[in-house]
Amino acid sequence: MRREYTREALAEADVDADPVVQFGRWFEQAGHAGLLEPHAMTLATATPDGRPSARMVLLRGFDERGFCFYTNYESRKAAELAANPRAALVFWWGELERQVRIEGTVERTSLAESEAYFASRPPGSQLSAAASPQSRVIEDRAALERRVAELATAVSDAHVPRPGFWGGYRLAHEVVEFWQGRPNRLHDRLRYRRAGDTWRIERLAP
Repeated sequence: MRREYTREALAEADVDADPVVQFGRWFEQAGHAGLLEPHAMTLATATPDGRPSARMVLLRGFDERGFCFYTNYESRKAAELAANPRAALVFWWGELERQVRIEGTVERTSLAESEAYFASRPPGSQLSAAASPQSRVIEDRAALERRVAELATAVSDAHVPRPGFWGGYRLAHEVVEFWQGRPNRLHDRLRYRRAGDTWRIERLAP
């Protein structure tokens, strides 16, 4: 099961001073590498008393303000974010021997952003989002499928309105770490931390 990482190195001289620009480079390379769901990321949240939970979500945009994902505002993750708006993201691009970790505070995206993204989704995904009481116990799959069918019948013009309980979040990055696998487990780790209006880059021991 042991694998040696030998693809690349990660040096301070080779990275951008802005972590979002550096992330964009790696994200583009992950996309070109033909990876399965390169925009999939682990979202870790916790309750106020420190009970953690994690799940996979999809990155739906990033810029200098942070990293966006969309979900049900009545889900477990949403309840935890409402009580404790600090979270972490992890990207793992195994074929490239790379990992990115991001930490920060989370807030909802604007209503306009949520509306625009929901409208861009395929009708089937819109129906699923509207029909699913995410994270709640349900009777069985058949009941969920019936709910989707009922909504599809009710929406005759193929326009599914965004449900009020569904929308986006943005994690405002405060710490971003880039990890590159290296031989003998002597990996490269570069961490960006805010230093006023700029970023401080620090090398961490593997």
